[in-house]
Amino acid sequence: MQLANSTVLFIGYNWPEPKTTAAGNRIMQLLQFFLDHKCQITFASTAKKDIHSTNLTDLGIQMSEIELNNSNFDEFIKKLCPNVVVFDRFLTEEQFGWRVTEHTPEALKILDTEDLHSLRKTREIALKKGEEFTLANWYLNDLTKREVASIYRCDLSLIISSYEFDLLKGILKTSSNLLMHLPFMLPEISKRDINSWPSFNDRKDFICIGTGKHLPNVDAIVWLKSKIWPKIRKALPNSQVHIYGAYFPQQLLEMHHPKQGFLIKGWIDDAGLEMCTKKVNIAPLRYGAGIKGKLMLAMQNGTPNVTTSIGSEGMHDNLPWNGFVTDSADDFAQKCIEIFTNEKLWNHAQRAGSTIINEFYEENRLKKDLAQKLNFLLSNLTEHRGNNFTGSLLHHQSMQATKFMAKWIEEKTQNRK
Repeated sequence: MQLANSTVLFIGYNWPEPKTTAAGNRIMQLLQFFLDHKCQITFASTAKKDIHSTNLTDLGIQMSEIELNNSNFDEFIKKLCPNVVVFDRFLTEEQFGWRVTEHTPEALKILDTEDLHSLRKTREIALKKGEEFTLANWYLNDLTKREVASIYRCDLSLIISSYEFDLLKGILKTSSNLLMHLPFMLPEISKRDINSWPSFNDRKDFICIGTGKHLPNVDAIVWLKSKIWPKIRKALPNSQVHIYGAYFPQQLLEMHHPKQGFLIKGWIDDAGLEMCTKKVNIAPLRYGAGIKGKLMLAMQNGTPNVTTSIGSEGMHDNLPWNGFVTDSADDFAQKCIEIFTNEKLWNHAQRAGSTIINEFYEENRLKKDLAQKLNFLLSNLTEHRGNNFTGSLLHHQSMQATKFMAKWIEEKTQNRK
């Protein structure tokens, strides 16, 4: 069997919001990939639609609302009979994977991890406790065990970060047959694009982007306001930082302080257009995982990035970063000031960003690699699964437990009506 003209089911943890989250952008890239191969796509989710949710029907994609612990999904998937099922995050695989296997056992199961949730959570716990993060704490975390079990139960897991790909292969010895490093798939930056960007002297101010629903972003903005921005503002008294993002909590809204140049702007429809007018993008992330859409957006618009080791992790391999990477508040502020005031350094960083995009994220090459991988798996699925004994063992055990729990919850819910 080949990928072209396949029936594909996406099960999303949320409805895609490409203008508010990097995860939304990622899902839209995957959806476009399958559209390019003339696939019939259905996107299903238990989540409620939001004002920022993309209307996928405009792209010819069927949108279906589904419920947790409801056997109606069984009839839904049997009728759809997909050849490929894509789980958006391991949580959806936990919830629906056993039903997919039971009713459409021949469907190729793909897990798009977005990021390793367990890695992000373990880092958050360490930060809040004031402790140093260790990989030992990560692989002993119960969430890690759940996430890796989900990877083994699927036929292929797409890993967005090279760092996380290496963790799974090197530390946990996960079979490379089950993994594929697939970062963001982005258009090549041409010389024409570069020439169209506003120059150093045509830009002003700093920018910081991040949805308020993502806790690492909230922490980053709080740290920026309390420890970093006062130092930048002291050295550059006329500078401002414009902070954009959807769903800002009251805690962030109350940080708006024009007299200090700290501007909480909130939602913006075209973040790329705004990014292109700013001189430096700042992302002081103290914990997190995956790769950061805000940093990719900056590179795509010729804007240098100052970030932390968490921010740049898994994004640029051995290529020079397009700006600076530092983890102390004092040095972070100093690097922001340095690149903001040094045109030669700024131009060098801009060029480095273009190189990173074109070397690691060029969409044509990545889409070709993904198509080859999926076509191979679709044609050799029985043999592929036969080599994944751990996955079949985990699936057998977890499916029985999850199925029993789901049936119990469904029965209990019906008895309450």
